[in-house]
Formats: sequence, structure tokens, C-alpha cells
Amino acid sequence: MATFTITELAREFDVTPRAIRFYEDQGLLAPTRAGTGGRQRVYTQRDRTRLKLTLRGKRLGLSLSEVRDLVDMYESPSDTAAQLERFLQVLAGHRGTLERQLEDLQVTLGEIAAHEARCRALLARGTKAGPAAATAPTSASPAARDPARARRRTGP
Repeated sequence: MATFTITELAREFDVTPRAIRFYEDQGLLAPTRAGTGGRQRVYTQRDRTRLKLTLRGKRLGLSLSEVRDLVDMYESPSDTAAQLERFLQVLAGHRGTLERQLEDLQVTLGEIAAHEARCRALLARGTKAGPAAATAPTSASPAARDPARARRRTGP
């Protein structure tokens, strides 16, 4: 039966030994102990597979609890169809989250593009206005563009 050291797994999966120990603390890995006082961890093929699945789940953006549930389901002898249905539910939920984040990012990128275009237009006109002029909203009232003016009207 093949066994692995923490260093071998860390190299193979390009993670730190500390990350592997963290996954162990989270119950995702359960190496046996060897050596004086049980100080040396010995990982089996099962641990290697669990680490591989854990890292794959993290790359997908799943939480550690979702990863643990899926890894545990993978090893369970229960009905495979039920496991696959659960995995599809987790993936669908995660897809929805990522799609919402993508929409937010697209809106933010649109705002950045608008600010960049405004800055370029001001530079092209040779405007010597400060940074506030380049980023101030064009539809803002004079009071919104000049906070001191707003304070004068409303008091300190």
C-alpha cells in the first residue's frame, strides 16, 4: 500500500505543509502517526484522494464545509444517485453566487470605463483640473461638487 509524507503531498499538489495540517485539523484528512511519539504523519492513498478533492472543491470556490460534505459523500457506500443530486444542488447554488458576483463585477467595470473615458476626455481638452474634477459625477448639484458650499448653506 502506497504511503506519502506531508512533504511529498505538499510538493505534488503545490500547497504548503501548513495547509495540509489545516485540512487535517478540519477533519478532511486523517493520517496515521509513526515514529517516536507519533510525530511523523503517514498519509495513505485515501488521504491523497481526499486532499485532491478538497483542493478541487476550493478551486471551485466551495466552502470547507461544502467540501467536507462532498468528500464524505464520495466515500460513502450509500446511493450514488442521491450523492450526485446533492452535488448538483451545491454546484447550482455556487453557480448562482458566481453569476451574481459576475454581474456586480460587470457593473463595476462599466463604472471604471466611464471614469477612464471622462479622465481621457479631460486630458484631451488640456484641462488642468485636479483629481476631484475627473471623478466628480457630472449630474451632481453644485453643492455636491463643493462640500464647503454645502456646509455654508446648512451650517457646521
